[in-house]
Amino acid sequence: MPLNDAAILVRQLGPTDREAYFQLRLRGLKAHPELFGQSYEEALAKGAAQHDASLQGLHAAEGDFLLGAFLSSDTPLIGVVGLARNPRERERHKAAVVGTYVAPEAAGRGVGRALLNELLARAERVDGLRQLQLMVDSSNEAARKLYESMGFRQYGREVDGLNVDGVFYDTDLMMRFM
Repeated sequence: MPLNDAAILVRQLGPTDREAYFQLRLRGLKAHPELFGQSYEEALAKGAAQHDASLQGLHAAEGDFLLGAFLSSDTPLIGVVGLARNPRERERHKAAVVGTYVAPEAAGRGVGRALLNELLARAERVDGLRQLQLMVDSSNEAARKLYESMGFRQYGREVDGLNVDGVFYDTDLMMRFM
């Protein structure tokens, strides 16, 4: 049953969320390898420290942050999404929506929408940010519909965009102007 956005607590993740974030990411990588560019094995090898810079939040106001969703302040992390601004001067007007994942026990309850609503609200406040981009597995109809309902539009498809153990997956390229 869907929850309303007010029932879901979405906040910027910080250093104290490191282990919870990493464990939820590992769950997603293991359960749905076709949805992520990084493999489960790669993530394990790099460890939780690979996310420390993002979790520090030092560049959040510039468009680099991780958000987490919770049912309340004292419940486990159930969903995540990140924004990564392009570092190149000529492409600083763009940022990528990355690492979107909702735990299966929270799926279909409005968690993804709540995360994206907060991401969009924060992105609107980033000076000079004009465009958000993302990549989604072409067969992930639920995710594509959610992104479309939030104003994202497909502008291309990368055929065989991901190779997961010899199985190739097409990736839809989507964008939204601010």
